Amino acid sequence: MITLIAAIAQNNALGKNNDLIWHLPADLKHFRQLTTGHHIIMGRKTYESIGKPLPNRTTIIVTRNKEYFQEGCLTASSLEEAIEICKNEKTVCIVGGEQIYRQALENNVVDFLEITLVHHEFDADAFFPKIDITIWEEISREDFKADEKNKYDYSFFKYQKKSN
Repeated sequence: MITLIAAIAQNNALGKNNDLIWHLPADLKHFRQLTTGHHIIMGRKTYESIGKPLPNRTTIIVTRNKEYFQEGCLTASSLEEAIEICKNEKTVCIVGGEQIYRQALENNVVDFLEITLVHHEFDADAFFPKIDITIWEEISREDFKADEKNKYDYSFFKYQKKSN
């Protein structure tokens, strides 16, 4: 099972200058719950914005640079190779960034989407592809109001690929 996990704004913004645009501790906690104990696949730029392997997860970095190495991580030269590395895993999470999300959706390798929607529009230079509702069916949604720790209203959505 491959789950794509993303936090996006109302205008599909993901980030700017290789960094997150907002800080939502509740989303970080949600992300940790979804990914802990699993293999996570991310692009090199996303990895470098995080700066280290995330604890209790196996990090696979997708990069075209054959010499690229990060202590405590695996590398793959393509998304397909990264998925192949995970072939014996029950749950695999694709966690960004923009190019990896696009490839995963275009190549139809994802079973579920876990989307945090931040109810705000942001200036960005990286965007999430539009979710095609002819392919994806919303199976759950939780809405939350801004509070003292989370500056924006947000929702957790789970989508499942529709069966043909």
